[in-house]
Amino acid sequence: MDISYILNELGEEREHYFNAIAPPIIQTSNFKFNTVEEFRNALSDEFQGNLYSRGFNPTIDILRKKLAALDGAEDALVFGSGIAAISIPVLSLLAQGDEVVCVENPYSWTIKLFNDLLPKFGVKTTFVNGSDTSAIENAITLKTKLIYLESPNTFSFEVQDLEAIAKFAKAKGIITMIDNSYCSPLYQQPIKYGIDLVAQSATKYLAGHSDVVAGVVTGKKELIKKIFEKEYMNIGASVAPQNAWLLLRSLRTLPIRLERITANANKVIAYLQQHPKVEKVLHPFSANNQQLALAKKQMKACGGLFSMVLKDTSLEKIESFCNNLKHILMAVSWGGYESLIIPACAGISKADFDSNNPRHVLIRIYIGLEEPEYIIDDLEQALNTI
Repeated sequence: MDISYILNELGEEREHYFNAIAPPIIQTSNFKFNTVEEFRNALSDEFQGNLYSRGFNPTIDILRKKLAALDGAEDALVFGSGIAAISIPVLSLLAQGDEVVCVENPYSWTIKLFNDLLPKFGVKTTFVNGSDTSAIENAITLKTKLIYLESPNTFSFEVQDLEAIAKFAKAKGIITMIDNSYCSPLYQQPIKYGIDLVAQSATKYLAGHSDVVAGVVTGKKELIKKIFEKEYMNIGASVAPQNAWLLLRSLRTLPIRLERITANANKVIAYLQQHPKVEKVLHPFSANNQQLALAKKQMKACGGLFSMVLKDTSLEKIESFCNNLKHILMAVSWGGYESLIIPACAGISKADFDSNNPRHVLIRIYIGLEEPEYIIDDLEQALNTI
């Protein structure tokens, strides 16, 4: 499908709602029936019928159609948060005694899922260097039921060979799942490489205005329905119709926002790479990235997220630089119109900080929709203070 059709027309049966250009918010918890037979039919299949908005809602259904099409998937489920879009499918796929192979250093709440929650249910996780495909393959046992990927990683930006991993996983009957939040469907479509389930934090680029928390998972209809009928419905983590509508609003401008964000980030990266107080900049399309060819094979572009390392990696200098920024905001997440910064040291106690640990000294930057010169000037004045 053409992306303009997906974003502006797919699922929007305007003749059903007064030919309004914008789809309506169907702000209802439940739906009425004229006969017992109609009611019986709806109760027998909540996946695709109006009964109760925890399961199916017309506004959310429009969004599901668009998100599935953007990923090249058969269907989608939308959740109240990105981590719900990861946790609920994982819980649906696994049973006591199963094992998971997961890439090292995924999103922090994904780590908590695999390290803290799943062991309560007798599920074991092995973390491996995902950049080495053989390390993933060698970690597989007869009990492995899921390979979990995050490509690129959203702090240090390692990528995994999606096609190779999907191929050997399918041969062994193992489900593959990826967090594709860094790229969005516009810059990477893991399903075309054979990945089974694609999760995203819709809070990021898909929403794009820092006013929605949501998540999405896409894949084959059979698998999506399996997730829906048990864990999705039982845990009740569906997105609210108002947030679904805000996501529909945001999708209209997704291509142009990503285009501008990427262009802005490229200008800022070029500035930082030549700055005498910056040791290096990390992002998938960096000329110094040993995985550059793979990144360019799988991804169309990089968006606005990258990390940098100062030449002086002392805690004092990192904190001074970050504290002196005037316009780049210190906050979690990314994908909105505002530029953001997160120093990795913020998540580490001062006593545990190690300036020689390459992950401790990372400073993650997201470039938004401001004029790039405005952001560069802010970076310049902050760098001048250290």
